Amino acid sequence: MDIKSKLMQKYGLVTIKLARELITMTVGDRISTIAEYSAKYETARGTVQAALKLLEESKAVQVEPRGHLGTFISSINYEILWEFTNFSTIMGAMPLPYSKLYEGLATGLYKEADNRNFPFSLAYMRGAENRISALLKGRYDFAVVSKLAAHHSIKEGMDIDIALEFGKYSYVNEHVIVFSNTSSRTIEDGMKLGVDRSSIDHYLLTLEQCRGRQVKIIDLPYNQVVQKLITGEIDAAVWNIDEIVERKHNIKYYPLEFNNFSGDDTEAVLVINKHNYGIKNLLEQFINCKKVVEYQRKVVAGELIPNY
Repeated sequence: MDIKSKLMQKYGLVTIKLARELITMTVGDRISTIAEYSAKYETARGTVQAALKLLEESKAVQVEPRGHLGTFISSINYEILWEFTNFSTIMGAMPLPYSKLYEGLATGLYKEADNRNFPFSLAYMRGAENRISALLKGRYDFAVVSKLAAHHSIKEGMDIDIALEFGKYSYVNEHVIVFSNTSSRTIEDGMKLGVDRSSIDHYLLTLEQCRGRQVKIIDLPYNQVVQKLITGEIDAAVWNIDEIVERKHNIKYYPLEFNNFSGDDTEAVLVINKHNYGIKNLLEQFINCKKVVEYQRKVVAGELIPNY
């Protein structure tokens, strides 16, 4: 009998509830008592016992009674337990894959999910602010943003949490400053700077470069910034060096004059809604960050064809 059929039994609903609770736990954790689960699920103790027995017989989890100390998880198989949760595909949102780093990150996430039989899908959306908003509205289970964007959003009171971190230079290699006038090298009073406010990094890094200077901020969609720069409609902008190099834009770029974010703008992180119960533990169990970054490195080096 397969797992779906087992869940059709009379204690199937309680098995699902129990699996969803246990999948947020790890080996060594103490579980609630049968009486506590019975009260929580508003069902008979025998039904809870049958559900736990099913999970044990299916090798999803093993528990060990320790007398008055309680009952503890001695082993857990998250892949089998996942099937008992009856969850659907985990959905995430990440930036449009216009750079090798983004292609590599998407490829790495999919590879890890495939290797672990983890039902997983990605959507692509421009702007960290937009991705976080969609996450908080429940449209996605997680979002990929920079650590800088994550920390800023948390500081602003957003109900998000960082679930996974991929290390520096996993998001971008560097942000630089670009100018319309090839003789310019620094931001000066009177300049017009293009900014996409939906990109938290773009906005924060631009404000940092303008400290103490009288400039005009021009709101633009991110994909129009370079064109407006070339036509002279704006004088300068912060930009992603990966896009300049990979797309062979014929524009000069210079290091940022100010960057006090400790490289957080270069690191990719995966954020979740704090109220999405158990999702952080699920992602930690199924996604190995080091392996994702290794796949990313191979895509960037041309050793692996992007597949996302």
